[in-house]
Amino acid sequence: MNYKDINVRFEDTICFLQLNRPEANNAISERMIEECWRALEACEESVTVVVLEGLPDVFCFGGDFGEMHRRLKRKERTESNPELSYELWLKLATGPYITISHVRGKANAGGIGFVAASDIVLASDRAVFSLSELLFGLFPACVLPFLIRRVGFQKAHYLTLMTAPVSASQAHEWGLVDAFDADSESLLRKHLLRLRRLSKTGILRYKRYVSTLCDFPLQSKFEAIKANKEIFSDSKNLQGIFNYIENGKFPWEP
Repeated sequence: MNYKDINVRFEDTICFLQLNRPEANNAISERMIEECWRALEACEESVTVVVLEGLPDVFCFGGDFGEMHRRLKRKERTESNPELSYELWLKLATGPYITISHVRGKANAGGIGFVAASDIVLASDRAVFSLSELLFGLFPACVLPFLIRRVGFQKAHYLTLMTAPVSASQAHEWGLVDAFDADSESLLRKHLLRLRRLSKTGILRYKRYVSTLCDFPLQSKFEAIKANKEIFSDSKNLQGIFNYIENGKFPWEP
């Protein structure tokens, strides 16, 4: 398949899916979500492990403020459909394959959604993790159900309120990262050597079972999408984003 915003390659039963929008700081576009969905659908039958990667300096920086700014300037509709990304993260969390996020740089906002939805998170010791939404009057409505499932309410709550990045070491201590190393490529290879031995049937049955034990993201879907639509339809929030892109100033700055 021809992809624009991602790169995909297969090695035996392993799929490597790279988010690839260097011109936009690896921000999430609707096309990226659609292409990720198509790539994961191609993994349904025989793939046992999906490795999700970004760029060396930035894994994924969240929603595309640049595109939102362009739409605001053209006075076009700015609302995107949050259900698309939510369903994609559900697919990562519940699909019949083991999902690994390999984070080497910055993971922010919606980028944390990809991370928190993954079965395993590996990171470089240079990786940093953050939720910056409240700086703009927003909050990570669709990310939080997956993040709470992974690290618990209080850690997710603290990360949301503080808006500041945390290191790979701190993220590991909190349970957001499962393992980290200066040589994360080697760390990934060691994990794949073990995981590639698992059978497709065994993985499918296990993931199906685990999804029934911890279905918080599925239960939270309606409220998460409702909240996301509310905050992104607030004209004050949109004006704050517009001013940030135009002038580099946060909403509280004169």
